[in-house]
Amino acid sequence: MALVTSTEMFKKAYEGGYAIGAFNVNNMEIVQGITEAAAELHSPVILQASAGARKYANPTYLRKLVEAAVIECPDIPIVLHLDHGADFETCKSCIDGGFTSVMIDASKYPFEENIEITKKVVEYAHDHGVVVEAELGKLAGIEDDVNVSAEDSSYTQPEEVEEFVGKTGVDSLAIAIGTSHGAYKFTPEQCTRNEEGILLPPPLRFDILEEVSKRLPGFPIVLHGASSVPQEYVKIINANGGALKDAIGVPEDQLRQAARSAVCKINIDSDLRLGLTAGCRQVFCEHPEYFDPRQYLTVGRANVKAVVAHKIKTVLGSEGKA
Repeated sequence: MALVTSTEMFKKAYEGGYAIGAFNVNNMEIVQGITEAAAELHSPVILQASAGARKYANPTYLRKLVEAAVIECPDIPIVLHLDHGADFETCKSCIDGGFTSVMIDASKYPFEENIEITKKVVEYAHDHGVVVEAELGKLAGIEDDVNVSAEDSSYTQPEEVEEFVGKTGVDSLAIAIGTSHGAYKFTPEQCTRNEEGILLPPPLRFDILEEVSKRLPGFPIVLHGASSVPQEYVKIINANGGALKDAIGVPEDQLRQAARSAVCKINIDSDLRLGLTAGCRQVFCEHPEYFDPRQYLTVGRANVKAVVAHKIKTVLGSEGKA
């Protein structure tokens, strides 16, 4: 099976009340962990590369790693997606380079300018058989080249979505309902603590999601910054020399609720990084004599695979949907 677009994936996900996992890739081990889990659970999957990933790994290496995954996992549909394309030129480069989906993130610009930039990308992408995701509202947090302060973040305004989608022709829309990039999605001041002293983040704005869904019936919605920051990996990292204080993510029950509605794509990046790092740190501390990268990256890769399998089965609901 060749790389596909997300059009049919999203249609089935919307109708079936589940979401597709969009997992960020940076190297071979992450690509392997994601796709092995998806293949074993017969789940469709989106592999997405950010600007930072393309700088780190080189676009050609990333593309070839994904091509290898397609060969090794012929029974599942795989999308290659650009995450947070900053401008037309970046999106064009990925479209010309074989990506089947791109995101143009012009959310930092005024509404009309966001429309203008997005429409230009959509026209070029559609001419080349590629689908486009755009963003309305601004998510807080840090992810590669995306850095938005809490003060500058803003929820999506539902009254803008119909005009935006109508004028741009975009295929899916990322909205801001309280998720955030990175492993520190909420400050302790935004949270409450339970009887065990564990931080509990504020709930997502499902009222905004519901209103957007009413205004765009049947239209696929995307959630960025949707890692849950598994505390077991945070603890392993901290127990082996790390310093992740009060790292907290989006509760998985809220993500499952979103996946049952109009949300067809849920982005997950930090959870993969945490799993990989926890595995490597644990091996370094338990076996200081090791120096072969295969010895620690094998454990890190296994953690990535475990994270993805868990998300597919209990959060996304996409098991058996390929």
